[in-house]
Amino acid sequence: MDATVTRTNANWYLIQTKPRQEARAEEHLVRQGFTCYRPLQPLAQRANRLLEQPLFPGYLFIRMERDANWYPIRSTRGVCRIVAFGPQPCPVSEHLIAGIRQRAALDAAPQPFEQGEKVRVIAGGSELEAIFLCNDGDERAVILLTLLQRQQRVVLPRHSLQRVASHAY
Repeated sequence: MDATVTRTNANWYLIQTKPRQEARAEEHLVRQGFTCYRPLQPLAQRANRLLEQPLFPGYLFIRMERDANWYPIRSTRGVCRIVAFGPQPCPVSEHLIAGIRQRAALDAAPQPFEQGEKVRVIAGGSELEAIFLCNDGDERAVILLTLLQRQQRVVLPRHSLQRVASHAY
């Protein structure tokens, strides 16, 4: 664990990054010895690889001492500015960071599809909607797909399915 994390006067702060450079800023800050947190959320799973996107695009958190030198952060590649109210950077509560971490962990855990649930087939460049029927082993799923005005049972890799977002009005 980093020494800055264990000291009592260390706080989390918010860093605004340049557009789509959150990962770059994080990489360069970590190389300088800073502790960073960039919450990610799952986007989709393709070819056994989970695609993620930033939960807060354009921002990341950094843990620092209150009286630390902020100059190296401002000149780090990918960093736009330190979020501040007035002349001093505003600390982010430890409770908020813990809540974000907890929520991100829940979102990252794969949730099984339920029988009868609407799913989207994202394989082969198409995005067809279907109904999930059941799992067929560890890697495959059986779906009910409407093709040429007839319902067909189709077996596909589970990673080629995505939940259809339900809209609450």
